[in-house]
Amino acid sequence: MAAPPDEKYFVRMNPPLPISRVINLISEGSQRLWATDESDARRSLLASDIGSVLDIDGSFALVAQDGERVVLARSLDRPMRYFLAKAADGPVLIVAERIDQIAAELARHGWADQFHPSYTRMVPAHHVTTLRLIGCPDPNPVHRRFFDPPRGTLPKDLDLIGRHYIEAVYGELRRWLSVQHPAAPIGVPFSGGIDSGAILLCLYKLLLNEGHSPSRLKAFTLSVDGEGEDARQAHDFLSRTHLEMLGEIIDVSSSALDPLRAVAVIEDYKPLDVECAAVNLALLSCLRERYPDWRLLVDGDGGDENLKDYPIEANSELTIRSVVNNRMLYQEGWGVDSIKHSLTYSGGYSRACVRGYACAREYEFEGFSPYTRPSIIAVAEAIPFAELTAGSHERLYALKGEVVARGVRSVLGLDMPVFPKRRFQHGSVSAGAAARLFPQNEARYRRHFQTLHAAVV
Repeated sequence: MAAPPDEKYFVRMNPPLPISRVINLISEGSQRLWATDESDARRSLLASDIGSVLDIDGSFALVAQDGERVVLARSLDRPMRYFLAKAADGPVLIVAERIDQIAAELARHGWADQFHPSYTRMVPAHHVTTLRLIGCPDPNPVHRRFFDPPRGTLPKDLDLIGRHYIEAVYGELRRWLSVQHPAAPIGVPFSGGIDSGAILLCLYKLLLNEGHSPSRLKAFTLSVDGEGEDARQAHDFLSRTHLEMLGEIIDVSSSALDPLRAVAVIEDYKPLDVECAAVNLALLSCLRERYPDWRLLVDGDGGDENLKDYPIEANSELTIRSVVNNRMLYQEGWGVDSIKHSLTYSGGYSRACVRGYACAREYEFEGFSPYTRPSIIAVAEAIPFAELTAGSHERLYALKGEVVARGVRSVLGLDMPVFPKRRFQHGSVSAGAAARLFPQNEARYRRHFQTLHAAVV
């Protein structure tokens, strides 16, 4: 009887298939996981129970692989991009935070001719994205939702709604604070508006309740050329809440505002996001110069999205019915299954999160907004907006101040001043300078964005 063929024979006759490669450029140090380690979080991504991803606490952009199957997921507060390259031995998936990182990696491997910015893809928030690296051609990714809170389940009781909302904000801040160094200073980019105001008051009470000194806390307000309504509003807010000792004005020159640099930092060209990033970069630059070792910032990003506080009239694609009846419209845009969903950028705050995250990373700050956390978005989604507003724009715009002020009073025992909504970039400059500094020129920003990769494409 002939001897069985040895192992080398089988290898010669059945050569192994090329290993599907994943190049992950997102550093482990950038993950901010509160209650689990990265390996456990990756196992959650691969698990059949997709709901376990919702249990991953903190800020994350994670990749997990099982053979040819690759899964990706991120929290709402940060970007995560990918690009599928073609190598001689099979597909290569490149994952990164930024488009320029992907371009540089392709160039490093000699694949620059495959690159175009529009070929990069953003992982949509609140979804697990699954790709199969089989090659020639690779199938489209599959997006499975892991966060789907019930809508409109709360009663039409503004006191109850406000209490639930601020309890959730306070709870998320408490969990965040528990994983920080007990002496690390905390900065709040502060306009005196509803979102930053509630953040500041919650943090102040939280520090006292947890036995920490409130001297750790600072409210930083940007003033361009010594002007801007935010500086006056912030002073009024702090005076009326007897917290003047927390305030600090950050004065910058209008010459420090550079929208084209902001385009490069956030890798986007939408005017409102570019302008917000421009003033944010000016603020953070000055903060870094003034406080070389400062790390923690807590902002109010996502608050407008949660309570639907945007002027519907400014967007011809929106009606009040679409705003109040579509799930997480301002957080996610029209959704991954819609024609209007951008594969390159995602939608809603899922796209706009870069204006805060990338600017903070540019100056080595670690930012956090509790308003982006699922527990708070879940409370917001449970608000019966359609019933409370009855088709009235004015009722919708007034709702946010009512909800937050009532919640602050109920949970914190404080009376919070409520001022009219104003965008960051408009409140930091004089009314006369706003049009000159921020001309709303999307075509100019788009052209500049295209030049950033002109040498490659």
